[in-house]
Amino acid sequence: MKDEQQSEILTGTVIAVQANYYQVKLELSQSPLLLCTRRALLKKMGQKVMVGDRVEVVEPDWAGGRGAISQVFPRHTELDRPPVANAQQILLVFALEEPKIEPYQLSRFLIKAETTGLEVYLYLNKSDLLTPQQLEHWRVRLGQWGYNPVFISVHQSAIAQIQGQLDQKITVVAGPSGVGKSSLINYLIPNVNLRTNEVSGKLGRGRHTTRHVELFQLPTGGLLADTPGFNQPDLDCQPEELINYFPEARERLAVARCQFNDCTHREEPNCVVRGDWERYEHYLEFLAEAIARAAVQSRTSDPEANRKLKSKRGETQYEPKLETKKYRRTSRRSQQQGLQELGEDG
Repeated sequence: MKDEQQSEILTGTVIAVQANYYQVKLELSQSPLLLCTRRALLKKMGQKVMVGDRVEVVEPDWAGGRGAISQVFPRHTELDRPPVANAQQILLVFALEEPKIEPYQLSRFLIKAETTGLEVYLYLNKSDLLTPQQLEHWRVRLGQWGYNPVFISVHQSAIAQIQGQLDQKITVVAGPSGVGKSSLINYLIPNVNLRTNEVSGKLGRGRHTTRHVELFQLPTGGLLADTPGFNQPDLDCQPEELINYFPEARERLAVARCQFNDCTHREEPNCVVRGDWERYEHYLEFLAEAIARAAVQSRTSDPEANRKLKSKRGETQYEPKLETKKYRRTSRRSQQQGLQELGEDG
């Protein structure tokens, strides 16, 4: 059996990364997990290895459970935050209560999820704490946003419907801290036993329980990536792209066009997006943030940002800026202190 395995090309998926070691789940049936290092050639090439990567493993040490990654296959998708390769969908989890759902925060998470280009599914946990009328309110409200939320409770068996959505796929589970992501994964994969914490009573927020990204195998096939919880995801898209991440705005743009191709959907005449829809104010806030970030990036990348204007004999010219700390003359006080310390050492 071992000789046959060694003669084959061993391929697998990286399910965890810690320091310079990679845990690889091989595609061979009933094969153990291998703790692998990265071949020196890959390191010289600057080839990064991410959770979710499909890789080739060589020199397997079956007794020691070790091997070496010799090749990383091309990625279909790649996320920076969280760092996951080849994910196919995002399962965004929010709690309806404890902590109470915040529409602005939910909107921000949804936009961040939309920027990945992956399929986005919204699951609202702790639905047992709301009345049927309250649940219907959220169903209608989020339907106007362009989403069909699924109401779940990890304390009940009503989440079996999720399992079919996850089969044979790599799914990123994301959302704020304390909404029940780890509890959900514990329910779907009973032997994982992820650590969970209660919501902080003082802040009304969840405490972080997940510290790094790791893939967990579902009993029915498929992999789940539990990501560290955070309460304010960064929105790093370009200002002109932002409107495309609002499903309700996409719907408007699909049936009509604005008068101007570079319409920012703020004050321009004959804009088909601007109007009475709930998240329009969110769009304006996110747009101002994106414009400010783009301006900072433009200044940073501007070659003139590293030059200063100097006047000499009536003529002006640019000179390179010196690094202040590197070229600043040491003060006399510091020099005297240094001499005193030398004298004491002597």
